[in-house]
Formats: sequence, C-alpha cells, structure tokens
Amino acid sequence: MKRNRHGSAIIEFPNDLEVVITRDFDAPIELVFDVFTKPEHVRKTFAPFGEEVTKCEIDLRVGGDYHIVMVTKDGIECSFRGAYLEIEPPSRTVSTWHFDGWPDADAVETMDLREANGVTTLTHSLAFLDQVGRDRMTRFDGIEASFDNVEDYLSSQI
Repeated sequence: MKRNRHGSAIIEFPNDLEVVITRDFDAPIELVFDVFTKPEHVRKTFAPFGEEVTKCEIDLRVGGDYHIVMVTKDGIECSFRGAYLEIEPPSRTVSTWHFDGWPDADAVETMDLREANGVTTLTHSLAFLDQVGRDRMTRFDGIEASFDNVEDYLSSQI
C-alpha cells in the first residue's frame, strides 16, 4: 500500500552554505531518476504550485545543459538553468544551479537516490558558492511542493 508522504521532507543545514533535503518515494529508483531527469516528466512535476512550465530542455550528459522556465499565475517568469557535472544513472546527478531571479545565488545541486524495499530515498543538496547566495534561500515550500508533485506523478506511473 502506498502512503501519502506529502510534507514529509526533512530539511537540514550541514553547514553555512548547504541545504540538504531528504524525501522518500514509493517507487523504483529507475522511475524516480527518470521523473527527475527526463523533460516529459519534469514538465509535469517541476512547477510547485500549478505554474505553467513553458520551457523544459534537458541534455542529460556530462557537460550538457538544462533550462526550465515556469510562469506564475501573475505572469512572473522563473528561469532555472545549469550544466551537468556528473551523471550516474539511476542513482546520482551533480549539476550547477542558477535561478535567473537571484543572479548572485549560484550553487552546485546534487541528487542522490538509493532504493531499499521498494522505497527510493532522495537526498537533494544545494551547496551555494557563498553566503550571499545561501542567504537568498530562506523558504523551502516550493521544493517540498515540487516533491509532492513528483510523488503524485509517480503514483500515476506505477
């Protein structure tokens, strides 16, 4: 039986520059990896509060870029982009992370997945390059809502 894990993310701050979010999903690791890395899935799960994803380009290879743009209900465009530094399907990606709305908040984003007993655990890390960037990240409800979207989407894929 699948359980509702909405709002179950654990948020930690291992140091002054890093945010680590851990969350479980009731799905196989390969599917979870695909939902976080393939445009056809990301387009349906990335926007946390029902925004429209207008661009979702992912070149999933070391050195490849990603660019995801969503538009809020009040018309504000939010653009996220980066380049892949490491890819180890189906368990790990490391990429640069940049939100155009915060030009001084660059980070390195790491996604680690591990599966045990049909549950895949995601460990998501944003390691900011400096304190100015880390200080921008004061709310995590968008990331948590996006992970809830992933959970709901995964349930529809199994």
